[in-house]
This record gives sequence, structure tokens and C-alpha cells, in this order.
Amino acid sequence: MDLTAINPVLLVASLMVAATPLLLAAIGELVVEKSGVLNLGVEGMMIVGAICGFAMAVESGSPMLGFAAAAAGGALLSLLFALLTQVALANQVASGLALTLFGLGLSALLGQGYVGVKPPPSPRLDLPGLSDLPVVGPILFGHDPILYLGVVLTACVWVMLKFTRAGLILRAVGESHDAAHALGYPVVRIRILAIMFGGACAGLGGAYISLIRVPQWTEGMTAGIGWIALALVVFASWKPWRALLGAYLFGGVTVMQLNLQAAGVAIPVEYLAMSPYLVTILVLVILSADRSGAPAALGRIFHASN
Repeated sequence: MDLTAINPVLLVASLMVAATPLLLAAIGELVVEKSGVLNLGVEGMMIVGAICGFAMAVESGSPMLGFAAAAAGGALLSLLFALLTQVALANQVASGLALTLFGLGLSALLGQGYVGVKPPPSPRLDLPGLSDLPVVGPILFGHDPILYLGVVLTACVWVMLKFTRAGLILRAVGESHDAAHALGYPVVRIRILAIMFGGACAGLGGAYISLIRVPQWTEGMTAGIGWIALALVVFASWKPWRALLGAYLFGGVTVMQLNLQAAGVAIPVEYLAMSPYLVTILVLVILSADRSGAPAALGRIFHASN
């Protein structure tokens, strides 16, 4: 066992990369749930985004086009969920589970020709002077654009929900869709847009896994990140900054267990592999004492005739 082989600077930089797909998916789902919709299809949208982004990046040679395709793929799949739940008024839980199963099967079909293919490298935002700073440079600068997008998106969602009229309307729809409808707000349209935003974010998170975190395509490579994102939204009390902390906690423990394995720590690999999930759940359960952020109309079907 050689713990000196673990570089703390690279460890922190790596945890930011590991946390990004979870953060993107969680922030998208948080907006969806703030509108009063429970979408359990995050895992399905992520895996479809992973293959759409990977395929587009390989065929076009542009990772940025890949991320755009991933966002579009996730949004289109979420539109199917929106039509089922907001137009056909199907059960949200059953529709979300069906979406996940459909996404897993569709991605396996689309990805048959891409197993073993290497995607083009993603660009890095190396800022002259800043990227070369000791300690701070490797941690904060020199990452890919999507990592920074995840942090900026979190801040934008927080500002939107707390300080803007659009955020107030979204929260009003999530708290009481009947009252929002009576005031003249288009509840169904608002929820469909929120669902598609969540799908686009989940698709970006999936593509981040297949193009940057693990630059390859393998079937089922999201490995439950979508389910962790769902739990993260609830345990973070529907607050964006708590979702950010939870995502980075999960990323940190994930990277740490990989480094401990590489350092030869005398702990069974299975225990190390399950540690990110156990630690994340434990801490988030402690943080979830404040459940005041739960939308009152979450999961309820809206009938415009009411």
C-alpha cells in the first residue's frame, strides 16, 4: 500500500470531472420536479444522450456537435414522456420507468456499431497564465467547456428559480397547477418545456460520460448515475446549491475509491466500489432534514377542465 502515490491536486481535479454528469442530470431533473412533474426516466435519457453524442462526435469529428446531438436526443426522448403524461395523462411513475427501459434498449441497438471505437478528443479551456498556476491552475482551469457549463447552469437555475418571474411561474405551477391555470398560465406548455430542459441536461450528462469521463461506448455505461441524480434532487431538498454539493461529494468519493484501489489498500474491491453510493446516501439523508422545498403538486396529474 502506497498512499503517497495519490496526488491531492489531481484528485480534486478528477472529482470535478466525475461529478459533472451527475450534476447536469440532477439540475435538469430539479427543474422538472419544480414544475410538479416526476420523471423517473433520467437514466434512459442519459444513456440515449451518451450514444447520440458519441455517434455524432465520431461521425462528424466534432465533440461539440456530439454534445449538441446528445442534448437533442435527450430532449426528444423526454418529449415522448411529456406527451404521455401531459397530453395522454398517463401515470408519471409508470411512464418514467418505461422511458428508462426504452432508452436502455434503444441505446444498445444504436450503439452496436460503435463498440471499441475511439471518439475525437474534447477541447480544453487552457487559459494562458491561469492554467500554469500551482495547485489552483490544475484544479480550476484547463478543464473542458461542459464542466464549466454544469457549474454555470447550476447558478443560472438558482437565480432563475429565486429571483425571476419565470422561476416564480414555474414554482407556482409546481405548487398548485389548478391555481396557476386559474390565473391564466399555460400549465401543460410550461411543464413540457421543463421536461424537455431536463431531458437535454440528462443527455448532456450522458454524453459527458461517453466522450470525456470514459471516452468510449459500452452498453449500460451510465451505470445508475440517473438513479443517483433522482435521489440527489430529493435529498438536496430541491435546492440547486445542495445538488451541486451532493454531486461533488459523489464525484470525490468515486475518485477516491479508484485511487485507493490503485494504491493497493487492503480493502476488498467490492466494498470500495459501493462506497460512493453509501457515503453519498448517508450524507444526503443527513442534509434532507429540511424538506420544505418539495413541490406540493409533484407527481399529480393536471386536468385542464378542473
